[in-house]
Amino acid sequence: MSMSIKPAESVHTAPVVALGLVGGWLTARETGIRPLGGVVLAAAGLYAGRTWLARRGPATTAALGATYVLGFGLSHPLAKKIGPWPAVLGVTAAAAGAAALLSDAAYGDWAPADADA
Repeated sequence: MSMSIKPAESVHTAPVVALGLVGGWLTARETGIRPLGGVVLAAAGLYAGRTWLARRGPATTAALGATYVLGFGLSHPLAKKIGPWPAVLGVTAAAAGAAALLSDAAYGDWAPADADA
């Protein structure tokens, strides 16, 4: 049995970013194991990062990676002011939106999916 990973150029990164931020937070919250949430966050960030690098190069990768990590970092103090769900969803919208505009939309990835696929 072999397992193959999707080519970097064909990955839609905005959903991966959303999965990393929301999924990492939910994993940490529901299990009570914060490092496990960090693993989810890091895995999604690395998976999206390989696509950013393949598509847009190191400068855009650095900018999107910084947005992702900054969103994670800012969600903590923001949660104290507006609550955890709004904080996580807000930073996720910003980071996923940046990924959609700077990586995914640049490659025409937002076309309707093929219904026969």
